[in-house]
Amino acid sequence: MTERKPAGMSFTSWIDQQIGEAQERGAFDNLPGAGKPLPRRSEADDGLTWVRELLRREGLPTDELLPTPLKLRKQSERLAESVQELGSEAEVRAAVAELNRQIAEWRRIPQGPPIFVRLVDAEAMVSRWRDRRAASGPSQDG
Repeated sequence: MTERKPAGMSFTSWIDQQIGEAQERGAFDNLPGAGKPLPRRSEADDGLTWVRELLRREGLPTDELLPTPLKLRKQSERLAESVQELGSEAEVRAAVAELNRQIAEWRRIPQGPPIFVRLVDAEAMVSRWRDRRAASGPSQDG
């Protein structure tokens, strides 16, 4: 854990001290790209290239950048699109319950833009699941 800034010391001095100690420990030795020029920015760079590169490098989906209500809306859409992949009505209800729990949690103390997120209708989702399962052929459930 990082130590606290000592009283009476300026932030600049304290930060310089932290950097100096890290250099002495070798924390900056052998970093990727050391000794290489910084990549040039293209004219088309919108200032977010570094974010896209970070997401690519870390293997993170771009959805991670969305505000919570938009993530929740996307999860609702994905559930509706892929509901037939769930194995049972109980799994559908559990998936809906978990998503609704997340939505309700966000509604209690919303952060970010004021975007309304509707709870998922469990009965409608189960009905969709049944319809899609029936359309895909005979049930494999036994």
